[in-house]
Amino acid sequence: MKSRRLGRSGLEVSIVGIGCNNFGGRLDAAGSRAVIHAALDAGITLFDTADVYGERGGSERVMGEVLGARRQDIVLATKFANPMGERKQGGSRRYIMEAVEASLRRLRTDWIDLYQMHQPDPATPMEETLRALDDLVRQGKVRYIGCSNFAGWQLSDALWTSRLGQLEYFISAQNEYSLVERGIEAELVPAMEHHGVSLLPFYPLAGGLLSGKYLSDAQAQGRLTKFPAMAKRHMNERKRAIAQALNVYAQERGYNLLELSMSWLAGQGTVGSVIAGASTAEQVRANAASVRWQMSVDDLSAIDAITKA
Repeated sequence: MKSRRLGRSGLEVSIVGIGCNNFGGRLDAAGSRAVIHAALDAGITLFDTADVYGERGGSERVMGEVLGARRQDIVLATKFANPMGERKQGGSRRYIMEAVEASLRRLRTDWIDLYQMHQPDPATPMEETLRALDDLVRQGKVRYIGCSNFAGWQLSDALWTSRLGQLEYFISAQNEYSLVERGIEAELVPAMEHHGVSLLPFYPLAGGLLSGKYLSDAQAQGRLTKFPAMAKRHMNERKRAIAQALNVYAQERGYNLLELSMSWLAGQGTVGSVIAGASTAEQVRANAASVRWQMSVDDLSAIDAITKA
């Protein structure tokens, strides 16, 4: 598994990362353990979770229980700022200091490699949030910081605030990005390129659509029944038409839709690691092996024509 540095930092992560939102929720302890060990065996080093994943921080708890001595072998990323039960949420100093201690306990670790703000908090000045995160880095509880679901102007504002105050700065940003969701290319991606921030795309396979498993009407309806919210978001007529056209293009060149989707993302200059969720060890191995297509300029142009039609 190849690795890359995140942003302008020295932190290296595997090109394919694993999203841990299924742990402690859809997956029980045994299933989560199988996925985690498969990821480690495949050379995946970036494990991305959040305090709100699973039931009552279940994802973090499972990871703390399973990783053990392998904790030092991975880049452990988690998040704060989303509502978690009755607890207050956001980017205030008080909340951040409580949230990081709770995550450290659940994860059974002394440090978090990448601590990410899950969403912007308009009620708290960005300087307050960044000063709290800067303190955590100085204390050794956090190594690097990132953000998620920020608009281009919000990322630029945060980076400017860090520069003015000589504070730690976001080295990465997580946003939805895939071949059927390219909206961030208008403003966020140019801002990231300008500031040297790495993109960690979530929903890279559009809820499974770009894995190739839900291209037919029957498959899509099955997904709609099993996961209605996810399917409603990703299984619309336009996105399925794009996926079907991409699937044909991939097969004509000896690849499958999963390999096209993951390889295209891995080939984008701003992408640091492609975070893909998995519910089985087989899915982990398939995702890890899917970035083998070195696309030509002609491939990229053809894919643009399909997805932007």
